[in-house]
Amino acid sequence: MPDAAPETWITGIGIVSCLGEGPAAHWHGLLEKRVKVDAERFAPYLVHPVAALELDRQIPKKGDQRQMEPWQRIGTYAAGLALENAGLKGNVELLARTDMIVAAAGGERDVAVDSAVLTNKPKAADPEGFLNEKLMSDLRPTLFLAQLSNLLAGNISIVHGVTGSSRSFMGEEAAGVDAVRVALARIMAGQSDLALVGGSYNGERPDLLLLYDTGGYLLRGPFKPVWERSGSPGMVLGSFGAFLVLEARSHAEARGAKPLARLLAVLSDRSRRSDSAVTATLAGIWQRLAPMRSAGQIAIISGATGTEPATSDERYWLKTMPKLPVRATGSYIGHGFEPQFAMNVALATVVLGHKKLFPPLDSSGVEQQYDGSLDQIAVTSVGHWRGEGIGLIEVV
Repeated sequence: MPDAAPETWITGIGIVSCLGEGPAAHWHGLLEKRVKVDAERFAPYLVHPVAALELDRQIPKKGDQRQMEPWQRIGTYAAGLALENAGLKGNVELLARTDMIVAAAGGERDVAVDSAVLTNKPKAADPEGFLNEKLMSDLRPTLFLAQLSNLLAGNISIVHGVTGSSRSFMGEEAAGVDAVRVALARIMAGQSDLALVGGSYNGERPDLLLLYDTGGYLLRGPFKPVWERSGSPGMVLGSFGAFLVLEARSHAEARGAKPLARLLAVLSDRSRRSDSAVTATLAGIWQRLAPMRSAGQIAIISGATGTEPATSDERYWLKTMPKLPVRATGSYIGHGFEPQFAMNVALATVVLGHKKLFPPLDSSGVEQQYDGSLDQIAVTSVGHWRGEGIGLIEVV
């Protein structure tokens, strides 16, 4: 019989972003307040571009690389780093029992076709007929298949040999929270011993920039850290991938794996975005985490987007806990929707491994200097439009 509630360890992390690849590059980037923003390529929009990756290291076959879109390459690469970090890479027996949960959006639009349709349809003598002809002739049959989020899971399975159960989640920030929540719940219920969970996002896409700008969600003008954007709210998209290896303690100990951190809980919710409902929801989740919270020092790593009213609502909630140091990673790596939560859990793991917090990048007063030790980190996720969640990680 499995334990009633097996302890869950994080035994591997794989992360790539504008700060580089791996824990060391990200730690030094955070310590040095390194902000890498491209303000030219997609002006007037800003993006945090992913660092150059030596793809052959994690995706050795050129054919595999060519058939993937950028978001798939980023995710498959990050997944390989996580498996390598956990000592699973190449272990056929363990990979066959590794469950996979991927949170990702769809693939890229064919921008050339879209542009041609939008340009020429108004000029056509028969606009409806013109559109139907282009849909039948210019759109590849494989285009829809390339949009599917489970393509990332499939590529990870093919390239890295992860052949346990597989689940794919879509739904922006909430999907990322629930992917980690479900992976943890399965381990806690004794339904899984070993899981690879995470996702990827390519923010360097004109179609997505147009989509989110249409909704009024993007930052325009000079770059500012997340908490300083209230006068000109908006998010800066980032390209990154993040995967975690979660493992039942007994399973990890049996194979001699060492813990990077302990994942205690992940709770999610979805409130109405009115009348400070987000603040109340976060307070409710925080209260539910009370039995697991340490008497020692807790820090908060926030997934704040910079959009409103979500960011102000989270900021108001943070003011009710003035003694807890806060850091928003979106100021460094941008916002990536589905993988944002997994990335922040990974960065929290890195912080706990160094037993100190990186310096603030903020002049609004939300982030304060903190030089003490840390016992736990709470990771928040307040979606730009919907979805709230908090995860709790601690040192082992």
